[in-house]
Amino acid sequence: MRILFLLLFLTILSCSKHNTITTEPKPQAFVGTKSVTYNGVNFNLVIDKPALKEVDVLVVYHGTVMYDSLILDASTSLIDKVKTILDREDMMIVSVAYPEQNLLMGDNIREAEAGLLWVKNKANEELGVTVKKVFLLGHSQGGYLVTRLNTMHQTNGVIANGPGPLNLVYRCQLKENGTIPNGITCSLLKNTYGTTTANPTAYFQRSLLNFTTGFKSDILFVQGLNDTPIQMYSWPTFKQDVMNCTTCQNSQFLELAGEGHGALFTSSTAKTEFNNFINTR
Repeated sequence: MRILFLLLFLTILSCSKHNTITTEPKPQAFVGTKSVTYNGVNFNLVIDKPALKEVDVLVVYHGTVMYDSLILDASTSLIDKVKTILDREDMMIVSVAYPEQNLLMGDNIREAEAGLLWVKNKANEELGVTVKKVFLLGHSQGGYLVTRLNTMHQTNGVIANGPGPLNLVYRCQLKENGTIPNGITCSLLKNTYGTTTANPTAYFQRSLLNFTTGFKSDILFVQGLNDTPIQMYSWPTFKQDVMNCTTCQNSQFLELAGEGHGALFTSSTAKTEFNNFINTR
């Protein structure tokens, strides 16, 4: 009898082990800063990840702040602004805290590119998610960066709000002749290249007007028509150059009367077009 009881107990125990169901841990939300190195480039990301295993990702780039002590705050603030216009709660937002201080305009494309490539190639394993679609969004100088990135890497779509500087030759000439106060951006370029009169090509090569072809993904440009005179002086030329591009994916322009530099975040029309752009790709 004892032997039969023991055999019965062992049989039940064996069946219990084989029928044990193992479950994967539930995905956890994450909001915070992450220090990252990609291809030898060191930078910080601010990440807002929902509690999901599979996510589309919106990689965002803040506007100019000049001093690197301010870039984390700018990156966080941009996420907050984007969340006020994004009609989805299932997207992960990754804000690239690219540097600016003491850099010539455009040199931070290195960090901007590394941020995008980290999302595309490393976020899966480092954040424990499956990245599906990847979109880019940039405001002001961030718009300049995502437009340039669109000539370098394919994504599911790009949104650029008030992208610039469009024309550093014009902008820095105004500073050189005293029409507007001098600033860090043009001072650094002058110290490196001389004046716009002596070396206009160097200034133009760093202007967004020099990056109007070869777009690898669809792009939506949002521009408030009450933006600064410097921006609006070159905007028609920039728009026409992009429209003339024969090596670009689809380019859309949303021009908004009565809106300023932050049109994407202040216009209900821009909000609708922004969400339509993402949700149809």
